[in-house]
Amino acid sequence: MHYDTIKNEHNLPHDPFKAIVAPRPIGWIGSRSKAGIYNLAPYSYFNAIADRPHFVMFSSVDIKDSVKNIEETGDFTVSLATEDLFDHMNGSSVPAGSEVDEFELAGLKPQIGKFVSAPFVSEAAAALECKHWKTIDLPNVDRKLGKGNYVIFGQVVGIYINDKFIKDGLFNASAARPLVRLGYMDYGVVGSENTFSKNRPKLGKDGKLEAVKEWDGVYR
Repeated sequence: MHYDTIKNEHNLPHDPFKAIVAPRPIGWIGSRSKAGIYNLAPYSYFNAIADRPHFVMFSSVDIKDSVKNIEETGDFTVSLATEDLFDHMNGSSVPAGSEVDEFELAGLKPQIGKFVSAPFVSEAAAALECKHWKTIDLPNVDRKLGKGNYVIFGQVVGIYINDKFIKDGLFNASAARPLVRLGYMDYGVVGSENTFSKNRPKLGKDGKLEAVKEWDGVYR
């Protein structure tokens, strides 16, 4: 099949876009309102976009509490959503009023960041502490009604890691078992059973690819 996404006439039960662009990491965003109410919500339009300095982004369909809090206070966190916290993460996704503390609702303990004033999930294997850089309004938004798509960029100014997930000086993601978002209501888990390592090759003097036996820690 081949269809026009503007008309979105795919003749399928559900839009397949998110199922094709998968897996996606889950940005479990923690924030605090000016009134001091904690907010926690998962976003599947999330990723790291730079590391010198460290930046992440997530996007929200409509201006939800996360966006409002971040724009007002300038701080947010990203907790790592893992297999053991799936039900808590899923529970925090429920639509709720701005007066509701999703940490409490989902049975989680908040911890205020060391570098920002926003809370993260204390039970998480890792968390990023972020300062709001800017929000980009995608085309056809209506800020007065809070409708449309908004992309929030943040600089990571601090990182928390539970020490039990550090092995040989590396963060052991396979042991943490991060959740990933697929399409529809589907999820996946990153674990030792589906991860592997392979060094990137180098270009030899003869112009052919050569294998690299040991990684030097530099991403090329």
